[in-house]
Amino acid sequence: MKATYVPALLGLVLLASPALAQSGPAFDCSKAEHEIEDLICQDEELAAKDRKLAEVYAEAIKVMEGVDSGGPEAIKQLKTYQRGWIGGRNECWKADDKRQCTADVYDRRIAQIQAKYFLIDGSEPVYYNCSDNSQIVVTFIPSKPPSIRMERGDSTEVGIQVPWDSGSRYEADFGVFFQVKGDEAQVAWPQDNEFNCVVQK
Repeated sequence: MKATYVPALLGLVLLASPALAQSGPAFDCSKAEHEIEDLICQDEELAAKDRKLAEVYAEAIKVMEGVDSGGPEAIKQLKTYQRGWIGGRNECWKADDKRQCTADVYDRRIAQIQAKYFLIDGSEPVYYNCSDNSQIVVTFIPSKPPSIRMERGDSTEVGIQVPWDSGSRYEADFGVFFQVKGDEAQVAWPQDNEFNCVVQK
C-alpha cells in the first residue's frame, strides 16, 4: 500500500495503515530539504519523536478549537510558533552531536505543548508571593522532561526542567527562569529582571 500525504503544519501528515504510519516521521521524507530532516528520516527514535510531536500538536489545536473566546488567535499563534520551532530544530546541524541536539529539542517542545495546553494532568496550583509585589501561580507537570506552567498577571510562561546542582531550575523562552528550592524560588521574568518568591501559606 502506498502512503498518501496531505498538507499539515508539521510537514506532511502520514495517512496510511498503522504499520506504515509507524515507519517514519510525520512528514514526507521524500520531500526532506534539510540535513536534520534527513537525519530524522534515517533514525527510528527521532522519527518516533516527530510522530509524538505531531500527535501532541494536533491535541493542542483541538483544545483551542473548543475555546469560544480567543481560540482562533491562539491557534494562529501556535502555528506561527511551530513554524519558528522547525527552523530552530534544523539549527541542530551546527551542534557537535546533531542527533542528541535534535532529540533534546523534540523532548522540550513536546513537554512545552503538553504543559501550556494542559494535555497531561499537573499538580494543584502553587501560589508564590514575590518581592516585586507580583504573584506567580505555578503548576508542576510530570512531562518528560518535567515542566511547569507559570501564570503571572495576564502572562503565561512554560518552563522546562534543566540539570541543576541544587533544587530545580526551569527555563522558559527569552531568558525567563524559575529556580526553586524548598518553599523559595528565584525568578527572572523578563530576562535580567530577577526577584525572589516564597510559597504562600
